[in-house]
Amino acid sequence: MVDAHQTFVIVGGGLAGAKAAETLRAEGFTGRVILICDERDHPYERPPLSKGYLLGKEERDSVFVHEPAWYAQAHIELHLGQPAVHLDPAAKTVRLGDGTLIAYDKLLLATGAEPRRLDVPGTGLAGVHHLRRLAHAERLRGVLASLGRDNGHLVIAGAGWIGLEVAAAARSYGAEVTVVEPAPTPLHGILGPELGGLFADLHREHGVRFHFGARLTEIVGQDGMVLAVHTDDGEEHPAHDVLAAIGAAPRTALAEQAGLDLVDREAGGGIAVDAALRTSDPYIYAAGDVAAADHPVLDGRLRVEHWANALNGGPAAAQAMLGRDVSYDRIPYFFSDQYDVGMEYSGYAPPGSYAQVVCRGDVAKREFIAFWLAADGRLLAGMNVNVWDVAESLQQLIRSGASLAPEALADPEVPLASLLP
Repeated sequence: MVDAHQTFVIVGGGLAGAKAAETLRAEGFTGRVILICDERDHPYERPPLSKGYLLGKEERDSVFVHEPAWYAQAHIELHLGQPAVHLDPAAKTVRLGDGTLIAYDKLLLATGAEPRRLDVPGTGLAGVHHLRRLAHAERLRGVLASLGRDNGHLVIAGAGWIGLEVAAAARSYGAEVTVVEPAPTPLHGILGPELGGLFADLHREHGVRFHFGARLTEIVGQDGMVLAVHTDDGEEHPAHDVLAAIGAAPRTALAEQAGLDLVDREAGGGIAVDAALRTSDPYIYAAGDVAAADHPVLDGRLRVEHWANALNGGPAAAQAMLGRDVSYDRIPYFFSDQYDVGMEYSGYAPPGSYAQVVCRGDVAKREFIAFWLAADGRLLAGMNVNVWDVAESLQQLIRSGASLAPEALADPEVPLASLLP
Protein backbone atom coordinates (compact mmCIF):
# COMPACT_ATOMS: atom_id res chain seq x y z
CA MET A 1 0.00 0.00 0.00
CA VAL A 2 1.12 3.55 -0.75
CA ASP A 3 0.29 6.42 1.56
CA ALA A 4 0.74 10.11 0.83
CA HIS A 5 2.80 11.03 3.89
CA GLN A 6 5.76 11.82 1.63
CA THR A 7 6.35 12.19 -2.08
CA PHE A 8 9.76 11.49 -3.62
CA VAL A 9 10.14 12.66 -7.21
CA ILE A 10 12.80 11.38 -9.61
CA VAL A 11 13.50 13.44 -12.73
CA GLY A 12 15.18 11.25 -15.31
CA GLY A 13 14.11 7.88 -16.65
CA GLY A 14 17.48 6.26 -17.24
CA LEU A 15 19.26 3.56 -15.27
CA ALA A 16 20.06 5.82 -12.30
CA GLY A 17 16.45 6.94 -11.93
CA ALA A 18 14.99 3.47 -12.34
CA LYS A 19 17.41 1.92 -9.82
CA ALA A 20 16.70 4.72 -7.36
CA ALA A 21 12.97 4.02 -7.58
CA GLU A 22 13.61 0.31 -7.13
CA THR A 23 15.78 0.98 -4.06
CA LEU A 24 13.20 3.22 -2.42
CA ARG A 25 10.65 0.42 -2.54
CA ALA A 26 13.16 -2.28 -1.57
CA GLU A 27 14.11 -0.24 1.50
CA GLY A 28 10.50 0.02 2.61
CA PHE A 29 9.56 3.53 1.54
CA THR A 30 5.76 3.62 1.42
CA GLY A 31 5.20 7.16 0.18
CA ARG A 32 4.56 8.18 -3.41
CA VAL A 33 7.38 7.64 -5.89
CA ILE A 34 7.01 9.61 -9.11
CA LEU A 35 9.38 8.97 -12.01
CA ILE A 36 9.48 11.61 -14.76
CA CYS A 37 11.00 10.71 -18.11
CA ASP A 38 11.09 12.83 -21.25
CA GLU A 39 11.33 9.72 -23.43
CA ARG A 40 8.27 7.63 -24.24
CA ASP A 41 10.13 4.37 -23.65
CA HIS A 42 10.36 2.82 -20.19
CA PRO A 43 13.75 3.24 -18.49
CA TYR A 44 16.52 1.34 -20.27
CA GLU A 45 20.26 0.72 -20.09
CA ARG A 46 22.53 2.51 -22.56
CA PRO A 47 25.56 0.19 -23.08
CA PRO A 48 23.66 -2.11 -25.49
CA LEU A 49 22.95 0.89 -27.72
CA SER A 50 26.56 0.87 -28.92
CA LYS A 51 27.23 -2.81 -28.26
CA GLY A 52 24.91 -5.82 -28.44
CA TYR A 53 21.75 -4.12 -29.67
CA LEU A 54 23.56 -2.07 -32.31
CA LEU A 55 25.34 -5.21 -33.50
CA GLY A 56 22.02 -7.01 -33.88
CA LYS A 57 22.94 -9.57 -31.21
CA GLU A 58 20.37 -8.42 -28.63
CA GLU A 59 16.65 -7.80 -28.97
CA ARG A 60 15.05 -4.46 -28.19
CA ASP A 61 13.31 -5.72 -25.05
CA SER A 62 16.64 -6.74 -23.53
CA VAL A 63 17.68 -3.14 -22.88
CA PHE A 64 14.92 -2.26 -20.39
CA VAL A 65 15.75 -2.03 -16.68
CA HIS A 66 12.40 -3.56 -15.64
CA GLU A 67 9.46 -5.12 -17.36
CA PRO A 68 6.82 -2.43 -17.98
CA ALA A 69 4.41 -4.13 -15.57
CA TRP A 70 6.92 -3.83 -12.72
CA TYR A 71 6.29 -0.10 -12.24
CA ALA A 72 2.59 -0.55 -11.54
CA GLN A 73 3.32 -3.52 -9.29
CA ALA A 74 5.82 -1.43 -7.32
CA HIS A 75 3.43 1.55 -7.25
CA ILE A 76 5.83 3.76 -9.18
CA GLU A 77 3.95 6.59 -10.90
CA LEU A 78 5.39 7.04 -14.38
CA HIS A 79 5.23 10.18 -16.48
CA LEU A 80 6.66 9.02 -19.82
CA GLY A 81 7.25 11.42 -22.68
CA GLN A 82 6.96 14.37 -20.31
CA PRO A 83 9.96 16.66 -19.75
CA ALA A 84 10.34 18.53 -16.49
CA VAL A 85 10.56 22.17 -17.57
CA HIS A 86 10.70 24.09 -14.28
CA LEU A 87 11.96 23.39 -10.78
CA ASP A 88 11.01 25.64 -7.86
CA PRO A 89 13.06 24.71 -4.77
CA ALA A 90 11.27 27.27 -2.58
CA ALA A 91 7.84 25.82 -3.34
CA LYS A 92 9.30 22.30 -3.75
CA THR A 93 7.49 21.75 -7.03
CA VAL A 94 8.33 20.50 -10.51
CA ARG A 95 6.34 21.58 -13.55
CA LEU A 96 6.04 19.28 -16.55
CA GLY A 97 5.81 20.24 -20.20
CA ASP A 98 2.04 19.76 -20.23
CA GLY A 99 1.62 22.13 -17.29
CA THR A 100 1.22 19.47 -14.59
CA LEU A 101 2.60 20.70 -11.25
CA ILE A 102 4.04 18.05 -8.94
CA ALA A 103 4.96 18.75 -5.33
CA TYR A 104 7.79 16.84 -3.69
CA ASP A 105 9.29 16.30 -0.26
CA LYS A 106 12.60 15.19 -1.75
CA LEU A 107 13.78 15.24 -5.34
CA LEU A 108 16.41 13.31 -7.29
CA LEU A 109 17.85 14.79 -10.49
CA ALA A 110 19.01 11.94 -12.72
CA THR A 111 18.76 13.90 -15.96
CA GLY A 112 21.85 12.33 -17.53
CA ALA A 113 23.76 13.84 -20.43
CA GLU A 114 23.15 14.67 -24.06
CA PRO A 115 25.43 14.36 -27.09
CA ARG A 116 27.55 17.36 -27.92
CA ARG A 117 26.62 18.73 -31.33
CA LEU A 118 28.92 19.44 -34.23
CA ASP A 119 29.08 23.16 -34.80
CA VAL A 120 29.74 23.02 -38.54
CA PRO A 121 27.71 23.64 -41.70
CA GLY A 122 25.69 20.65 -42.90
CA THR A 123 24.56 19.17 -39.58
CA GLY A 124 20.94 19.45 -40.73
CA LEU A 125 21.42 16.87 -43.48
CA ALA A 126 19.47 13.62 -43.20
CA GLY A 127 22.54 11.42 -42.77
CA VAL A 128 23.95 13.07 -39.63
CA HIS A 129 23.51 10.98 -36.48
CA HIS A 130 24.07 10.95 -32.72
CA LEU A 131 23.92 7.98 -30.39
CA ARG A 132 22.46 8.48 -26.97
CA ARG A 133 18.88 7.24 -26.98
CA LEU A 134 17.16 4.03 -27.98
CA ALA A 135 15.57 5.76 -30.96
CA HIS A 136 19.07 6.79 -32.12
CA ALA A 137 20.29 3.20 -31.89
CA GLU A 138 17.27 1.86 -33.76
CA ARG A 139 17.87 4.30 -36.59
CA LEU A 140 21.64 3.77 -36.65
CA ARG A 141 21.27 -0.01 -36.67
CA GLY A 142 19.28 0.22 -39.90
CA VAL A 143 21.75 2.72 -41.35
CA LEU A 144 24.74 0.45 -40.69
CA ALA A 145 23.00 -2.53 -42.26
CA SER A 146 22.19 -0.44 -45.33
CA LEU A 147 25.75 0.89 -45.60
CA GLY A 148 27.07 -2.64 -45.37
CA ARG A 149 24.81 -3.86 -48.17
CA ASP A 150 25.70 -0.93 -50.43
CA ASN A 151 29.42 -0.59 -49.60
CA GLY A 152 28.62 2.81 -48.11
CA HIS A 153 30.88 5.09 -46.10
CA LEU A 154 30.40 6.18 -42.49
CA VAL A 155 32.51 9.04 -41.15
CA ILE A 156 32.75 9.21 -37.36
CA ALA A 157 33.76 12.46 -35.68
CA GLY A 158 35.52 11.42 -32.48
CA ALA A 159 37.61 8.43 -31.41
CA GLY A 160 36.23 7.98 -27.92
CA TRP A 161 34.45 4.87 -26.66
CA ILE A 162 31.20 5.53 -28.53
CA GLY A 163 33.03 6.35 -31.76
CA LEU A 164 35.17 3.21 -31.59
CA GLU A 165 32.31 0.89 -30.62
CA VAL A 166 30.19 2.19 -33.49
CA ALA A 167 33.18 1.81 -35.82
CA ALA A 168 33.47 -1.85 -34.80
CA ALA A 169 29.74 -2.38 -35.29
CA ALA A 170 29.82 -0.68 -38.70
CA ARG A 171 32.67 -2.88 -39.86
CA SER A 172 30.77 -5.96 -38.70
CA TYR A 173 27.98 -4.93 -41.09
CA GLY A 174 30.53 -4.37 -43.86
CA ALA A 175 30.39 -0.56 -44.00
CA GLU A 176 33.45 1.52 -44.87
CA VAL A 177 34.54 3.61 -41.88
CA THR A 178 36.72 6.71 -41.46
CA VAL A 179 37.28 8.18 -37.99
CA VAL A 180 38.31 11.85 -37.69
CA GLU A 181 39.93 12.74 -34.37
CA PRO A 182 41.83 15.90 -33.32
CA ALA A 183 44.05 14.03 -30.82
CA PRO A 184 47.06 11.95 -31.95
CA THR A 185 45.51 8.63 -30.84
CA PRO A 186 42.09 7.19 -29.99
CA LEU A 187 40.97 7.59 -26.39
CA HIS A 188 43.81 10.03 -25.83
CA GLY A 189 42.10 11.82 -22.95
CA ILE A 190 41.46 8.53 -21.12
CA LEU A 191 44.33 6.18 -21.90
CA GLY A 192 46.98 8.71 -22.82
CA PRO A 193 49.54 8.25 -25.61
CA GLU A 194 50.91 5.02 -24.15
CA LEU A 195 47.91 2.81 -24.96
CA GLY A 196 45.71 4.78 -27.33
CA GLY A 197 47.71 3.44 -30.24
CA LEU A 198 46.72 -0.10 -29.29
CA PHE A 199 43.13 0.65 -30.26
CA ALA A 200 44.19 2.41 -33.46
CA ASP A 201 46.06 -0.74 -34.51
CA LEU A 202 43.10 -2.94 -33.58
CA HIS A 203 40.71 -0.98 -35.75
CA ARG A 204 43.13 -0.63 -38.64
CA GLU A 205 43.44 -4.42 -38.72
CA HIS A 206 39.68 -4.50 -39.27
CA GLY A 207 39.73 -1.93 -42.06
CA VAL A 208 38.98 1.32 -40.24
CA ARG A 209 40.76 4.42 -41.54
CA PHE A 210 41.87 7.13 -39.10
CA HIS A 211 42.51 10.80 -39.73
CA PHE A 212 44.22 12.13 -36.61
CA GLY A 213 45.06 15.73 -35.80
CA ALA A 214 42.02 17.09 -37.63
CA ARG A 215 38.48 18.32 -37.02
CA LEU A 216 35.40 18.36 -39.22
CA THR A 217 34.73 21.81 -40.66
CA GLU A 218 31.83 21.03 -43.00
CA ILE A 219 29.45 18.28 -44.02
CA VAL A 220 28.52 18.67 -47.67
CA GLY A 221 25.53 17.13 -49.37
CA GLN A 222 23.05 17.23 -52.20
CA ASP A 223 19.25 17.03 -52.11
CA GLY A 224 19.42 16.86 -48.30
CA MET A 225 21.76 13.83 -48.23
CA VAL A 226 25.38 13.60 -47.08
CA LEU A 227 28.07 13.30 -49.78
CA ALA A 228 31.36 14.07 -48.00
CA VAL A 229 33.03 15.82 -45.08
CA HIS A 230 35.79 18.43 -45.02
CA THR A 231 38.43 18.75 -42.30
CA ASP A 232 40.44 21.73 -41.12
CA ASP A 233 43.61 20.50 -42.82
CA GLY A 234 41.98 20.67 -46.24
CA GLU A 235 41.11 16.99 -46.64
CA GLU A 236 37.85 15.62 -48.02
CA HIS A 237 36.43 12.23 -47.08
CA PRO A 238 33.53 10.57 -48.92
CA ALA A 239 30.56 9.85 -46.66
CA HIS A 240 27.00 8.67 -46.92
CA ASP A 241 26.40 9.09 -43.19
CA VAL A 242 28.16 10.91 -40.35
CA LEU A 243 28.13 10.08 -36.64
CA ALA A 244 28.95 12.87 -34.18
CA ALA A 245 30.71 11.14 -31.27
CA ILE A 246 32.46 14.12 -29.70
CA GLY A 247 31.33 13.58 -26.13
CA ALA A 248 28.33 14.35 -23.96
CA ALA A 249 27.27 17.35 -21.92
CA PRO A 250 25.52 16.98 -18.55
CA ARG A 251 21.88 18.06 -18.67
CA THR A 252 22.01 20.77 -16.04
CA ALA A 253 19.45 23.27 -17.39
CA LEU A 254 16.85 22.42 -14.74
CA ALA A 255 19.40 22.67 -11.93
CA GLU A 256 20.81 25.92 -13.28
CA GLN A 257 17.35 27.47 -13.54
CA ALA A 258 16.69 26.42 -9.92
CA GLY A 259 19.89 28.07 -8.71
CA LEU A 260 21.69 24.90 -7.63
CA ASP A 261 25.49 24.92 -7.47
CA LEU A 262 27.12 23.73 -10.70
CA VAL A 263 30.66 22.80 -11.71
CA ASP A 264 32.42 24.71 -14.48
CA ARG A 265 32.71 22.91 -17.81
CA GLU A 266 36.51 23.16 -17.62
CA ALA A 267 36.36 21.11 -14.42
CA GLY A 268 34.04 18.49 -15.91
CA GLY A 269 30.68 20.22 -15.52
CA GLY A 270 27.61 18.80 -13.81
CA ILE A 271 25.62 19.43 -10.65
CA ALA A 272 27.83 19.79 -7.59
CA VAL A 273 26.94 17.21 -4.92
CA ASP A 274 28.60 16.04 -1.72
CA ALA A 275 29.59 12.46 -0.91
CA ALA A 276 25.94 11.73 -0.04
CA LEU A 277 24.92 12.97 -3.52
CA ARG A 278 23.12 15.94 -1.97
CA THR A 279 23.07 19.20 -3.93
CA SER A 280 23.33 22.72 -2.51
CA ASP A 281 19.62 22.35 -1.68
CA PRO A 282 19.18 19.87 1.21
CA TYR A 283 16.01 18.42 -0.33
CA ILE A 284 17.47 17.83 -3.79
CA TYR A 285 19.92 15.08 -4.79
CA ALA A 286 21.64 14.20 -8.06
CA ALA A 287 23.03 10.94 -9.43
CA GLY A 288 24.38 9.42 -12.63
CA ASP A 289 25.97 11.29 -15.53
CA VAL A 290 24.80 14.70 -14.32
CA ALA A 291 26.30 14.51 -10.79
CA ALA A 292 29.78 15.86 -9.99
CA ALA A 293 30.44 14.29 -6.61
CA ASP A 294 33.05 14.76 -3.92
CA HIS A 295 34.84 11.40 -3.98
CA PRO A 296 36.03 10.21 -0.56
CA VAL A 297 38.77 7.96 -2.01
CA LEU A 298 39.98 9.84 -5.08
CA ASP A 299 40.15 13.10 -3.13
CA GLY A 300 38.43 15.41 -5.54
CA ARG A 301 35.23 16.20 -7.38
CA LEU A 302 34.46 13.76 -10.17
CA ARG A 303 31.71 13.37 -12.78
CA VAL A 304 31.53 9.90 -14.32
CA GLU A 305 29.53 9.10 -17.48
CA HIS A 306 29.50 5.33 -17.28
CA TRP A 307 26.98 2.56 -16.71
CA ALA A 308 28.34 1.47 -13.33
CA ASN A 309 27.98 4.97 -11.92
CA ALA A 310 24.30 5.07 -12.83
CA LEU A 311 23.80 1.50 -11.60
CA ASN A 312 25.30 2.26 -8.18
CA GLY A 313 24.71 6.00 -7.86
CA GLY A 314 20.93 5.81 -8.18
CA PRO A 315 20.57 3.42 -5.23
CA ALA A 316 23.07 5.43 -3.16
CA ALA A 317 21.05 8.61 -3.72
CA ALA A 318 17.86 6.77 -2.77
CA GLN A 319 19.47 5.62 0.48
CA ALA A 320 20.53 9.19 1.23
CA MET A 321 17.01 10.46 0.51
CA LEU A 322 15.77 7.98 3.12
CA GLY A 323 18.08 9.54 5.69
CA ARG A 324 20.72 6.81 5.66
CA ASP A 325 24.39 7.62 6.22
CA VAL A 326 25.80 7.52 2.68
CA SER A 327 29.34 8.11 1.45
CA TYR A 328 29.40 7.26 -2.25
CA ASP A 329 32.93 6.00 -2.80
CA ARG A 330 32.66 3.58 -5.72
CA ILE A 331 35.78 3.42 -7.87
CA PRO A 332 34.89 4.50 -11.43
CA TYR A 333 34.51 1.50 -13.72
CA PHE A 334 33.60 0.94 -17.36
CA PHE A 335 33.95 -1.75 -19.99
CA SER A 336 34.08 -2.01 -23.74
CA ASP A 337 33.92 -4.76 -26.36
CA GLN A 338 35.40 -4.18 -29.82
CA TYR A 339 35.84 -7.09 -32.24
CA ASP A 340 37.61 -9.82 -30.25
CA VAL A 341 38.93 -7.44 -27.59
CA GLY A 342 37.16 -6.98 -24.30
CA MET A 343 38.42 -4.63 -21.64
CA GLU A 344 37.58 -3.23 -18.21
CA TYR A 345 38.94 0.01 -16.78
CA SER A 346 38.91 0.93 -13.10
CA GLY A 347 39.97 4.23 -11.59
CA TYR A 348 40.73 7.69 -12.91
CA ALA A 349 44.04 8.74 -14.49
CA PRO A 350 43.76 11.44 -17.17
CA PRO A 351 46.96 12.48 -18.96
CA GLY A 352 49.10 14.62 -16.71
CA SER A 353 47.95 12.95 -13.50
CA TYR A 354 50.24 9.90 -13.63
CA ALA A 355 54.00 9.34 -13.69
CA GLN A 356 54.23 6.06 -15.59
CA VAL A 357 52.27 3.19 -17.13
CA VAL A 358 53.32 -0.37 -16.31
CA CYS A 359 52.05 -3.42 -18.21
CA ARG A 360 51.76 -7.06 -17.18
CA GLY A 361 51.22 -9.69 -19.87
CA ASP A 362 51.46 -9.63 -23.64
CA VAL A 363 50.49 -6.23 -25.05
CA ALA A 364 51.13 -7.37 -28.64
CA LYS A 365 48.60 -10.20 -28.24
CA ARG A 366 46.20 -7.85 -26.43
CA GLU A 367 46.18 -9.97 -23.29
CA PHE A 368 47.52 -7.78 -20.53
CA ILE A 369 46.85 -5.51 -17.56
CA ALA A 370 47.95 -1.86 -17.61
CA PHE A 371 48.61 0.10 -14.43
CA TRP A 372 48.69 3.91 -14.25
CA LEU A 373 50.93 4.94 -11.33
CA ALA A 374 51.35 8.24 -9.52
CA ALA A 375 54.86 9.52 -8.75
CA ASP A 376 54.63 8.05 -5.23
CA GLY A 377 53.69 4.59 -6.56
CA ARG A 378 49.94 4.77 -5.84
CA LEU A 379 47.73 3.02 -8.36
CA LEU A 380 45.45 5.57 -10.00
CA ALA A 381 43.84 3.29 -12.59
CA GLY A 382 44.07 -0.18 -14.08
CA MET A 383 42.83 -1.67 -17.34
CA ASN A 384 42.55 -5.39 -18.02
CA VAL A 385 42.43 -6.35 -21.69
CA ASN A 386 41.25 -9.90 -22.46
CA VAL A 387 42.28 -10.79 -18.90
CA TRP A 388 39.40 -11.45 -16.56
CA ASP A 389 38.47 -11.63 -12.89
CA VAL A 390 40.96 -8.97 -11.83
CA ALA A 391 38.83 -5.79 -11.78
CA GLU A 392 37.97 -6.23 -8.10
CA SER A 393 41.64 -6.60 -7.17
CA LEU A 394 42.52 -3.50 -9.18
CA GLN A 395 39.85 -1.51 -7.39
CA GLN A 396 41.08 -2.73 -4.01
CA LEU A 397 44.62 -1.64 -4.87
CA ILE A 398 43.37 1.80 -5.93
CA ARG A 399 41.34 2.11 -2.76
CA SER A 400 44.30 1.07 -0.56
CA GLY A 401 46.46 4.02 -1.59
CA ALA A 402 49.51 1.79 -1.16
CA SER A 403 52.82 2.57 -2.84
CA LEU A 404 53.42 -0.26 -5.31
CA ALA A 405 56.65 -1.48 -6.87
CA PRO A 406 56.47 -1.35 -10.69
CA GLU A 407 58.47 -4.57 -10.90
CA ALA A 408 55.86 -6.44 -8.85
CA LEU A 409 53.01 -5.08 -10.93
CA ALA A 410 54.73 -6.15 -14.15
CA ASP A 411 55.42 -9.69 -12.91
CA PRO A 412 52.60 -12.15 -13.80
CA GLU A 413 53.86 -14.48 -11.06
CA VAL A 414 52.98 -11.96 -8.34
CA PRO A 415 49.27 -12.21 -7.42
CA LEU A 416 47.63 -8.81 -7.33
CA ALA A 417 45.97 -9.64 -4.01
CA SER A 418 49.41 -10.14 -2.45
CA LEU A 419 50.22 -6.45 -3.06
CA LEU A 420 47.43 -5.26 -0.80
CA PRO A 421 48.66 -3.85 2.51
